[in-house]
Amino acid sequence: MARIARWAALGAAAGLLVAGCSSGSSSDGGDAKGGGRTSGAASPTTGSSGTTAALPSSLTAQKLAWGRCKATADSAAPGGDWQCATLKAPLDWSKPEGETIGLALIRSKATGGDRIGSLLFNFGGPGGSGVDYMPSYAPTVSKLHERYDLVSWDPRGVGASEGVRCRSDEAIQAAEDIDATPDTPAEEKAYFQDAVDFGKGCQKAAGKLMAHVSTTDTARDMDLMRQVLGDSSMHYFGISYGTELGGVYAHLFPKKVGRLILDAVVDPSADSVGHAENQAKGFQRALDDYLKSTGQNPKQGTQKIADLLKRLDAKPLPTSSGRELTQSLAVTGIVLPLYSKSGWPTLTSALDAAEQGDGTELLALADGYNERDDSGHYGTTTHSQRVISCLDDKQRPTAEETKKRLPAFEKISPVFGDFLGWDSAGWCHDWPVAGQFDTPEVSAPGAAPILVVGNTGDPATPYEGARKMADELGKGVGVELTWKGEGHGAYGSGSDCVDSTVNAYLLNGTVPDDGKVCAS
Repeated sequence: MARIARWAALGAAAGLLVAGCSSGSSSDGGDAKGGGRTSGAASPTTGSSGTTAALPSSLTAQKLAWGRCKATADSAAPGGDWQCATLKAPLDWSKPEGETIGLALIRSKATGGDRIGSLLFNFGGPGGSGVDYMPSYAPTVSKLHERYDLVSWDPRGVGASEGVRCRSDEAIQAAEDIDATPDTPAEEKAYFQDAVDFGKGCQKAAGKLMAHVSTTDTARDMDLMRQVLGDSSMHYFGISYGTELGGVYAHLFPKKVGRLILDAVVDPSADSVGHAENQAKGFQRALDDYLKSTGQNPKQGTQKIADLLKRLDAKPLPTSSGRELTQSLAVTGIVLPLYSKSGWPTLTSALDAAEQGDGTELLALADGYNERDDSGHYGTTTHSQRVISCLDDKQRPTAEETKKRLPAFEKISPVFGDFLGWDSAGWCHDWPVAGQFDTPEVSAPGAAPILVVGNTGDPATPYEGARKMADELGKGVGVELTWKGEGHGAYGSGSDCVDSTVNAYLLNGTVPDDGKVCAS
């Protein structure tokens, strides 16, 4: 079942999609009883069962065997020489001496002198591969690379870290024909049956890992990573879903927080339905801004697109490939170029072609979002995303509850509302594993200041979430920086003010005033 949105990573063009509310209902005191050791001394961890156990030295004192990356020619990638290694982490954090899994890491050492330590990156998802994306992002953070080792990883259940694939390429393409906004009992039955089938496929592929891929599990992996890398404090750059992961880490380990940047911020106060509503507002806001930039009246332009989608619901458009552009694929294609202002001309061309009866360009955009290549092979970002987010998300809206909400969704956005409303019901429908929490716990009393960056034109993680994240982190901890811009994410998006403020914080520890605004 194709996802038109949740909230996505900075690399949305590569299909790094997002979802879910994290776990973590209580703090363990920030691991103050022994975190930061690499000597083998035990540090405590509280598992999802609520029990407390000590980390064995086989985990905390492990030595990473860094070597040439095998998956790609990473050593020749821009931004420095890249090395890869595998970190051993507990499968079940409540049983740290039990079975382990391997987590794939990538790094490039600091290029200059006066090294600060490691800077960990999570680019979003859940489901985005840090191993794949880190080298291409390195030029954006070249200033930071001078004093930090750039480090990223594939979180558990993602990519090379026992990544989950829930169905075949053929089954994925077949599912694209299923109406994501069912209008009849037959379409509704097919929609929810596809959700059930997808969940069964994930369960078969993931096995026992399916119950151990929550955001809290990954946050604990991060702190083990910090210890093994030899860092006394966590320095971290989280984008999109990575902001939620960073907030959960800060809650669990407030005393280990060093310099944390949260950019393109997920609203920690919203449950899964609230996130869908937020995204309907965010994408409609971005669409309005796009329409204004082309000289169109936003209300009239929106209605024109909604009318196109209605026609596609009745009769898909032909494309040059022989495949058809369905209503669901068209919405996906519209979503992608809204992630960056640079994509707006592409959207204009694709919409104009669709109005003339050719769905080729919108289908190509949808394929980019869905990670489909020319040979018909699909990536698995959304597979991992769903396994992680449905373990996090406790909410399971029924079809009837969703139908009652649809008018409100459609009022928010005539283009995106219907899709996001149905999506909130179908995403985790009859999921094999129960969800853990309604919303993430991110309060971090006693933590060092955390810089929270919000973009007023962000479509996937609307700007309002940044203030809510700063407030929930706590007074004196969450520090908000606003950019009056467009697109998903602020750092590296063209604002010298944003970039210099973030660099000063990460390189010199300079904390800006809470509420600082960058107009350009």
